[in-house]
Formats: sequence, structure tokens, C-alpha cells
Amino acid sequence: MRLVILNGPNLNRLGKREPSVYGTETLDDLMNEINEHCSQNQVRILHKQSNWEGQLIDWIHEAQSHQLDGIIMNPGAFTHYSYAIRDAVSSVEIPVIEVHISNVHNREEFRKESVIAPVCVGQISGFGFESYKMAVDYFIRRRNHGTS
Repeated sequence: MRLVILNGPNLNRLGKREPSVYGTETLDDLMNEINEHCSQNQVRILHKQSNWEGQLIDWIHEAQSHQLDGIIMNPGAFTHYSYAIRDAVSSVEIPVIEVHISNVHNREEFRKESVIAPVCVGQISGFGFESYKMAVDYFIRRRNHGTS
């Protein structure tokens, strides 16, 4: 199985950005944890981060053309207003799970709305780096049971 993790704007600042909300671990720490989790479960993982909306859209389209099995995406602030990313997700036939490190439903009012979640198979938020592992585990269960 092959998955891609797409991280949106400001996630390259993990470890520096609001440690009280996002913790002190870095994006590299996150990817190392995910790589270890995936290698134990025969999952090949790609990970990419961009602060640019168009780059994320291109990567979503590429996932379709490369026939990946799933996308795990933390769209960052694009979650709340990027109809372009929403349209990109709905244009591919690959399941997408939206993830967030913090509990977006327990933060500022504007963070509670996701324009992307309705076109995803699910949203996982509030479990720190475990949110990503939970998304990987969804795809593993899907592979093992042939269901979505």
C-alpha cells in the first residue's frame, strides 16, 4: 500500500509555532514517527509540505495519476476557506482523510468550519501526532478488510 501525507501552511514551523497548542516536536519528528509506524505495517509513505495552495492541489492530482491508495492531509488554515483544495479532493477517486494535530472544534470559532471535510472519508483532530497514525490505521484496516 502507498499513501501520501500532505501538510499545508505553517506545519513546517512545528516545534516553534505555538508550542502550547502544537507541542515542541518538529515536522521531522512527526515524519520519523509516521515512517516507523508505516514500516511496521508494510505501508510505503511519501510526505510533503507546502505553504502554497497550488502546490497542494498539484500533489492531490498527482496522487491520482500515481495510483496511490490514499491521501492523509492536514490542510492547515486552508481547511477553513480553500474551495480550490476541496475541488481538488473531490476531483480524485482516492480516499482522503483530513487530519489536525489540535482539536479544531475546541479552538477559535473560525477553526470549527472545514470546507474540505465534506468531500473526505473522514476527519481526525485533537490527538496530536496520533491523528496521523489513526489515519494510517484506517487505510491499513481498509486494505485488510477490503472496505472503506
